[in-house]
Amino acid sequence: MDTLQRLEQVIAERSTASPDTSYVAQLNARGLPVIARKLGEEAVEAVIAALASSKEELTGEAADVIFHLLVLLNAKGVTLADVLAELDRREGTSGLEEKAARN
Repeated sequence: MDTLQRLEQVIAERSTASPDTSYVAQLNARGLPVIARKLGEEAVEAVIAALASSKEELTGEAADVIFHLLVLLNAKGVTLADVLAELDRREGTSGLEEKAARN
């Protein structure tokens, strides 16, 4: 099992834990808007790190973004496999074509 799959599994397990013992459970107890806002905050921090910080700081912020994205996906019942299937579906399609197809 790769790192993202292991992390997804840990997040799923911790989502039902006591909020006293798990950050993931705390986020889930506070609700989807808080989870989404936290993902947004981490994304902004990653952008700032990309523009003004070291490679190491960007790496840490990118890890935070991925973690919080997986928490959000779990809360919405979307699996990493679902996301990977969508990426597979898009493979070989120009980004410009894919974006135009959304309209």
